[in-house]
Amino acid sequence: MDFTYDVIVIGAGHAGCEAAAAAANMGARTCLITIDMTKMGQMSCNPAIGGIAKGQIVREIDAMGGYMGIVADASAIQFRMLNRSKGPAMWSPRAQCDRARFVANWRHILENLPNLNIWQDTVTELLVEEGRVVGLRTLQGAEFKAGSIVLTAGTFLNGLMHIGHVRMPGGRISEPASYGLTESITRHGIRQGRMKTGTPVRIDARSVDFSLMERQDGEDDFHRFSFMPSERSLRQMCCWTCFTTEKTHEILRSALADSPLYNGQIQSIGPRYCPSIETKLFTFPDKDRHQLFLEPEGEDTNEMYLNGFSSSMPMDVQIRALKEIPAFRNLVVYRPGYAIEYDYFDPTQLKASLESKVIGGLYMAGQVNGTTGYEEAGGQGLVAGINASLASRGENPMILGRDESYIGVLIDDLITKGVDEPYRMFTSRAEYRILLRQDDADIRLTEKSYRLGLATEERYRRLVSKRDAIDRLIEFCNTFPIKATLINPVLEELGTTPLREGCRLSDILGRPQVTLAGITPHIKALARKINAIEEERREEIVEAAEIRIKYSGYIGRERMIADKMVRLENIRIKGRFDYSTIQSLSTEARQKLTRIDPETLAQAGRIPGVSPSDINVLLVLMNR
Repeated sequence: MDFTYDVIVIGAGHAGCEAAAAAANMGARTCLITIDMTKMGQMSCNPAIGGIAKGQIVREIDAMGGYMGIVADASAIQFRMLNRSKGPAMWSPRAQCDRARFVANWRHILENLPNLNIWQDTVTELLVEEGRVVGLRTLQGAEFKAGSIVLTAGTFLNGLMHIGHVRMPGGRISEPASYGLTESITRHGIRQGRMKTGTPVRIDARSVDFSLMERQDGEDDFHRFSFMPSERSLRQMCCWTCFTTEKTHEILRSALADSPLYNGQIQSIGPRYCPSIETKLFTFPDKDRHQLFLEPEGEDTNEMYLNGFSSSMPMDVQIRALKEIPAFRNLVVYRPGYAIEYDYFDPTQLKASLESKVIGGLYMAGQVNGTTGYEEAGGQGLVAGINASLASRGENPMILGRDESYIGVLIDDLITKGVDEPYRMFTSRAEYRILLRQDDADIRLTEKSYRLGLATEERYRRLVSKRDAIDRLIEFCNTFPIKATLINPVLEELGTTPLREGCRLSDILGRPQVTLAGITPHIKALARKINAIEEERREEIVEAAEIRIKYSGYIGRERMIADKMVRLENIRIKGRFDYSTIQSLSTEARQKLTRIDPETLAQAGRIPGVSPSDINVLLVLMNR
């Protein structure tokens, strides 16, 4: 075998799978190295994809030619659009997935990609010469050569699992940790830290009394993660909810001395927005119950995931506490919850391309950058894979802006602000979230991906067709006249104020009570226009057009603000200043600007501790 490649990806989690697929699809000769080929794309925790802001990231990955959305659709056993009670900027798709099918679908894709080889092994050493990666060595003694390496090791670097006082080395339950690689990286000056995450107990469905739980069904409409056509081939299933009890809390509180989180056994910081059940008791002492979600792991297994009960308490404590919940009185579990500590690297030492500022050719993505979540990992992996491939042929990197995607927001937050706890994406982190809706990710990003050679011809053709159909429908609504006498009975029936005079169709669509679906039966010309749209994408196109009509004022205003900020993004300052000598900057600004060395003035302004007056000082020094 020839062990020389253009791009090597270390780790086959969600970041690694997307990175390897992107690099290979762009023509780079790529190798994906993983400890276990049967676990590629493994859902280590919750068997679900998407959620608040995370669903938008999945649609962005799909729009860029990635595979997470396609795999999630093919594996879905329940789909829901979250936050429908709010505006469309907040709508977030989420799918419960069959865990085994998800892995099998990813493996089928990866094993059949041209330009991609897979090697099962553990990487133990990074090879660096004159400040650049040249290859790596593995536990089995293989030596690989490559000028671009993407590190996506997840929780495996010096991974240590905790169940009460029991400590076990490993990257996931029953899977070995990776040793040596962290040390071979940090010896070159890259800063390393430790983080913690956890996962809940897995329950045998045969031991649950579902009559004492509340059922949650999914939705069955046109919404999917992928913009490419797909059918839900798996049986659709429901989830269930219940609550902890005061007796549950008493048992957990009485055993806090045995909790690794509170007895000093775990020193690292866990995810704030996915706390363990013992952390919930400590943080919310006045709450007498906490909601739990029981979610199926697949269509043909009795294994279920108890969302909301992540824990590292002793095994017997977890089981005794759960048995105090009426639905779990006869509980049988497959395995208890556990916490895991692992190494990560300071993401402020990365460029916006996710290439290390310290070691050239080394790209990092996923939990090694201090993030948490499959979707955040997948988005980083896609960007790292694209840029590793571009670098292998001597081309400039692809950078996603904060006004272009949630992935751009995520990466900019990491490299600018750093992390002191596992980073999770929320819609509130995006200042332009009206521009970053889940319904228009393909319109925002597919053309960029197509120019990179990543999005296929078929995907691009579908984008153009959809975009043109939306534009034609919006143009029709903006120009079609409505007579008050004809539409007023409909408006009164919908509970909104009648018109005093005629107006354009788009004017009445701006009302919250009026929808295209509601008024189409009453306007024959509109019905003909909508029926002329291809049936396969008709609902998707109508929804997208309606959102743009209803929120056109908000969208236009936010686009104007974003365009103004782009001017600062275009003022490049990297390498232009010795910040330590600029006395007119605050001491904190001097220290942080020196440490992060931002690429642009806009990025400098987003660094915590750099004030607007500090930015003005830099503008004056640049004669701007």
